[in-house]
Amino acid sequence: MKIIVDAMGGDNAPACNVKGALDAVKELGVEVVLVGRGEDILKCLKENGVADLPAGVEIAHADQVVEMCDNPATAFKEKKNSSLTVGLNMLKEGRGDAFVSAGSTGALLSAATLLVKRIKGIRRAAMAPVVPTGKGGAVLIDCGATAECTPEYLLQFAFMGSYYAEHVLGRPEPRVGLLNIGAEPSKGTDLQREAYQLLKGAGDAGRIHFVGNVEAREAVYGEVDVIVSDGYSGNIFLKTMEGTGGFLARELKGMFKKNLVTKLGALCVKDGIAHFKKLLDSGEVGGTPLVGICKPVIKAHGSSDAFAIKNAIRQAAGFAASGLIEDIAENIEHMRLPAGDRSGAAAD
Repeated sequence: MKIIVDAMGGDNAPACNVKGALDAVKELGVEVVLVGRGEDILKCLKENGVADLPAGVEIAHADQVVEMCDNPATAFKEKKNSSLTVGLNMLKEGRGDAFVSAGSTGALLSAATLLVKRIKGIRRAAMAPVVPTGKGGAVLIDCGATAECTPEYLLQFAFMGSYYAEHVLGRPEPRVGLLNIGAEPSKGTDLQREAYQLLKGAGDAGRIHFVGNVEAREAVYGEVDVIVSDGYSGNIFLKTMEGTGGFLARELKGMFKKNLVTKLGALCVKDGIAHFKKLLDSGEVGGTPLVGICKPVIKAHGSSDAFAIKNAIRQAAGFAASGLIEDIAENIEHMRLPAGDRSGAAAD
């Protein structure tokens, strides 16, 4: 398994990207191609005590970098020799099995869509992070790639999220819920009401295990394995979870540091605290898959350290080996509306 890594993308690049790649090669048994400025990558290797390029590690030189201030829609075209563009072209040409970047989300999504392309028949790719829940986590799809959706988009997100939960997370018959403000089919806007009927039809046909609408509270409790949402609502849901988790972590830390008695209490529950921190650590997951692209692409968090990059590479390898993309392509006819029912849909 060969994973292409954008060595220059992210707040801590290239140092953490190179270190994470080295750790992945040692611990996961994968091969890695580091794409970026060769001299910078070699310097990072030396800083990690690596004088010669180790087995399983390659360097693909790219002297430009897509910056966060660049226009995400055009950066990959304007910087054709950037680590992002070169890496995705390598993926497109079959010179690697998956691509990982901690760089600009918008630029990665645009470049992956236009260079690597979507799976034929998929109208929008979706960002599908695994969010922590009371029952082991759930796939949130979409969390920001497409703010304005049509019911058909949500239908496709439901299928893709279900396949991801089954193939990558190992959840047989994953429970799919539509994020909404109430459980009743009549709740929500026209988008949610129309999408509900499409998802119910797919569920009745046995294509997915649709359990109905799910409120944000129940989603966090773990009542579903897949949370289907338009990108606007999904992003708010995700950021609220992140903010709430960070707030609770700070409050717990302050509470346990209050005095000697509370510090002793912290020692008694240190394993539980460690588990809580692990649940909230995005680095444990690795990154967010772009589902719907015809080859595996993982977006790591912009602030990823070496541990997170290693786990993003692990996630990319699992994605590539899962058969998910093939399953989506084989079932695309069940994920599309008849042409006559698309009059209100946005153009591809």
